[in-house]
Amino acid sequence: METPDVGIPPRLAERLSMAEQYEYLRTRPSRRRTLVSAGAVAGGLLTGGSAPAGTAAPSRFPSPVAGAPGAAVAPFGRHLSFGADPRTQMRISWQVPTPVRHPYVRIGTRPDELGGRMEAEVRALRTPGVEGVRRAVEQYYAHAALDDLLPGTTYYYGVGHDGFDPAAPEHRATITSFRTAPARPERFVFTAFGDQGVGRDAAAVDRLLLREKPAFHLHAGDICYADGAGRGTKATGYDPVTWDSFLRQSEPVARSVPWMVTTGNHDMEAWYSPDGYGGQLARFSLPDSGFAPRTTPGAYTFTYGNVGVVALDANDVSYEIPANLGHTGGRQTAWLKRTLAALRAADGVDFVVVFFHHCAYSTSAHASDGGVRAAWLPLFARYRVDLVINGHNHVYERTDAVKDGAVGRTVPVGGSADPARDGTVYVTAGGGGRDLYGFPAGVAESYEGHVTGHEPVDTFRWTRSRDRATETVEWSRVRYRGFSFLTVEAVGGAAPRLTVSARASDGARIDRFEVRRGA
Repeated sequence: METPDVGIPPRLAERLSMAEQYEYLRTRPSRRRTLVSAGAVAGGLLTGGSAPAGTAAPSRFPSPVAGAPGAAVAPFGRHLSFGADPRTQMRISWQVPTPVRHPYVRIGTRPDELGGRMEAEVRALRTPGVEGVRRAVEQYYAHAALDDLLPGTTYYYGVGHDGFDPAAPEHRATITSFRTAPARPERFVFTAFGDQGVGRDAAAVDRLLLREKPAFHLHAGDICYADGAGRGTKATGYDPVTWDSFLRQSEPVARSVPWMVTTGNHDMEAWYSPDGYGGQLARFSLPDSGFAPRTTPGAYTFTYGNVGVVALDANDVSYEIPANLGHTGGRQTAWLKRTLAALRAADGVDFVVVFFHHCAYSTSAHASDGGVRAAWLPLFARYRVDLVINGHNHVYERTDAVKDGAVGRTVPVGGSADPARDGTVYVTAGGGGRDLYGFPAGVAESYEGHVTGHEPVDTFRWTRSRDRATETVEWSRVRYRGFSFLTVEAVGGAAPRLTVSARASDGARIDRFEVRRGA
């Protein structure tokens, strides 16, 4: 095993195990850095605020020390996320392969006029080695919080550190851009999928997604599959380096499109914390939910234009995979109730979209989670949620409008629904790139251009005792076994609507329906 060049005297390093080297660096005061969030002024254009409360506390992760010369270390894996207000807040995150000094971001309204350095917060993440399986791995993530941005404005940015200036001629090609949400609602598009992983098919879906020019992307969990088991335990096959590959893969999209993730069962990585969320807290900066800061990163809300978006951590209520069942002690569900009530009372919010990982309604391999149904569906009905997006099952499946557990209105391809009258449409968008699933034996696919006769489907739901309770359902309207993603167009005004489409990996449309208010 090679001894990494991380500032330990060579003779001492030879006598220390990787764990002992880590402890040496972690506890030696003269080598520790104070971790701070972005808070400098960028060329007089704006002020960076402190890191959002929903991100991991810096003290949770060891502070890096200087390793390789900064000029030889290139940042990678840039990914954006909104703060609580997409009109004025953006979080920029990236990875460096070794420790660096003073990582920062520079931003401006022109690519050739970037402002001053805004220091980033560093979160270092260490995965202990497993004898005969993997060596110990240390990863370094940087995060900058940008506040007080101007609405509806395109900003250019570059990330760097001592020795690597993105504005230098040799690095200027790394400068990219993002756009804040408009001050007033206007037409926009967002995209969604779950269950992505790393590979050719996942990358192909990313490329198609970028063509839609989305304002943001919703990732419904099971992000990269570093943990292939997905049970919330310390699986020896866990490979943290998969995250490096994933962040490189998603960077062409996520560097300019806010990548809003939630937490799937494969994202519970127990090597970092008992709840498994230490890894997600290190890699992503997501809005603060307000009910459990720094403990439930996959639960938050934001409003973009006329759409209120709510992310939930379904591990907290899942009967199928109970590793974190009851994790928040009911606080997440109480927060959900308050959030939905506030969104329904908010001026300018026409639609409420909720996304999370485990399925409320699906007939594929994992079927439906009774815990999700019991905890959240009464709230979705009470507050007339317009659209629910899930992953977990690696297919595309879409329900009719569901009301009180049954079909409230048939919604064929090209149809429409009014949630206040008909109920909520549920979409399983789990075809983001991971190996695909199927449907029950004898159940045919049915999608745009290939609509088959509608028949009841024999399936099941998970119970609290982890039994499979069989049920025969009428609500499974569209089924497609292939890689795919969701695109949603939001329009406001006198006749607000959501136009929801699903596209296959060849770009062909496989589903389309509308959600209308007062239709």
